[in-house]
Amino acid sequence: MSGTGRVAIVYGSPPGIGGLGHSVSVGITAVANGSRETFALGPGRTSRSWSLPGETPRAEWLESPEAIQPWMVGYTWLRWRPGKVTSLRDFAVARWAGAELERLRPDSCYLFTQVALESLRWCRREGIPTALENPNGHIRNFAEVCERESRRWFGKKFMGHPTPEMVERVEEEYRLADRIRVYSEWAKASMVRLGVPEHRVHVLPPAVNLDRFCPAAARPSAEGPLRVCHAGSLDLRKGFAYLLKAIRAVGSKRIQLRMVGATGDRDCAQLLARESAGLDVQVAPGDPLPVYRDSELLVVPTLEDGFNYVVAEGLACGLPVIVSREAGASECVRPGVTGWVTPAADAGALAAALEDALARRTELYDMGRMARADVERCAGPDQVRQLSDWFYRDAAVHSFPGKA
Repeated sequence: MSGTGRVAIVYGSPPGIGGLGHSVSVGITAVANGSRETFALGPGRTSRSWSLPGETPRAEWLESPEAIQPWMVGYTWLRWRPGKVTSLRDFAVARWAGAELERLRPDSCYLFTQVALESLRWCRREGIPTALENPNGHIRNFAEVCERESRRWFGKKFMGHPTPEMVERVEEEYRLADRIRVYSEWAKASMVRLGVPEHRVHVLPPAVNLDRFCPAAARPSAEGPLRVCHAGSLDLRKGFAYLLKAIRAVGSKRIQLRMVGATGDRDCAQLLARESAGLDVQVAPGDPLPVYRDSELLVVPTLEDGFNYVVAEGLACGLPVIVSREAGASECVRPGVTGWVTPAADAGALAAALEDALARRTELYDMGRMARADVERCAGPDQVRQLSDWFYRDAAVHSFPGKA
C-alpha cells in the first residue's frame, strides 16, 4: 500500500510514553505503513524505545516548541490549575501544527484530539480528507465524570483536565473531522449519546506490544496475601479511591496492593494517603511490567476510558482482571472466565469481585492463561494493519471533506 501520497499526523503526547504515547506510536506506524511520505508533528522526538516491536517508522519528524517551561508551573498560579497547564500546552501545539500544514501541504491528515483544531480548519478550507483519533469517550462525558468526582471527594470545582475551553475546542474537532476513530464500542456509544453522528464514528481497537508484555517464565506464588496490582495515573478518573475502599472492606491483611503510577495533583496525593492508611499498599511510578509479572490479579476501576491499555497489558502478561464496564477494554474480558466486569464507582461491587478472586485463588493462573490467548485476538499486531487499511481505504473514498 506504499506510495499513496503525503500524510501528516499531528499528536500532543510524546510517542511511546504512557497510554497516549503508545497510541501515538501505533498511529504513526499505521500511517507510515501506507504513505509515500509521512510528516510527524508533535512534542518529543522519539529518542526513547519505540513502544511497538520493530524499528521506528520512517517519517520526517517535526518537533513542536515547548510552550510551558517548568518554572512557569512551579512558581506561578498555574501550579494550582493543572488543567490550564494541559490546555496551554495543547493549544500551542495545535496552533503550531496548523501553521506547519500550510507549509507542508499534505494530501491527507491523521490527527489526535486536543491538538487538531487548527489543522482541521486548514484541511476543511483546502479540501484535504481527515481522520481524528479520539482515545477516550466523548470529551463532555470525560469532563462530567471529573467534575462529579471532584465534588464527591474534595467538595469543590474540578480544576484539572479537561477545562471548559478544552471541551469546546474538542467538540469543534468532532464537527470538522471527516471520520473519527475510537477504540471500543463503549467509546462509540459515548460519542453518539452526546451528539456525534454514528456514521462518522469507527471502532478500531488498539494494539499492545505482545512481545514485551508477556507472562513470567515461572508461575507466581499463591501464598500469603493476594498480590493485586493497579497501573496508571492516580487521578480521579481512574477510580483508585474506590479500589482502596474495597480493599478495606475485604480486609487489609488479605490483600497486598502495588500501584504503579504518579499522582497528578496535590488533592489526589492527599486522597491517596488518606484512603490507603493502614492498608498494605506500595506506590511508585515506573515500568509496570515487573509488577504485572509478580502479581496474581490486576484491578482497573476506571470511571471513563475509551480503552485503557493497562487492561490489555495485564491480560497479555497472563493476569485475570477486575475492570469497570466504563473502560472500553472490558470488551476484552470474559466475566468469570478471564476476569470480572463491575459497575464503575462502586466499592461494594469491587469488594465482591475481590472476595470471589480470593475464593478462586487457585484458578487465577489458568484464568490468566486464557486471558493471554484472548488479548492476542482483540489487541494484537493485526490491529495496526487494520488501522492502516481503514485510513487509506476511507481516505480514497472520501476524497473531499464534507462528504463523510
